[in-house]
Amino acid sequence: MGAFATGVAVVTAAAQDGAHGLTINSFASVSLDPPLVLWSLARRSHSLHAFETAPTFAVHVLGRHQAELARRFARPSPHRFAGLTLGEGIDGAPLLPDSVACFECRRVAAHDGGDHVIFIGRIERYRADHRPPLVFSRGQFGGFSE
Repeated sequence: MGAFATGVAVVTAAAQDGAHGLTINSFASVSLDPPLVLWSLARRSHSLHAFETAPTFAVHVLGRHQAELARRFARPSPHRFAGLTLGEGIDGAPLLPDSVACFECRRVAAHDGGDHVIFIGRIERYRADHRPPLVFSRGQFGGFSE
């Protein structure tokens, strides 16, 4: 799968025990009408219960300038949000600063995906700009050339 280049995103949610967030590359569009997206989370993830119970989540598409943020949220740490100026999304989902796009979603389904859970959300709010996205391929972050 490493040969397949993907975009990089951080998904966040507010749970009873606080903010949760992690780096993902499993983000995809499902439907335009209604506007649905999906992403998947390993069943062994410390944050699984938070995302299974939070009614909303936010997906932040990272820009090429945010490789360090992607690394921060990819590592296990209780301090992933330390020092970040956060916004507040729908139902309190933490909003990260400076992403090239942000999709605030209401969870509508969770499906079995083997050793992962596939979450589907309906986009309720979004914003996007035209800065270059961060790309992940063969274990490295980078960009792309036209």
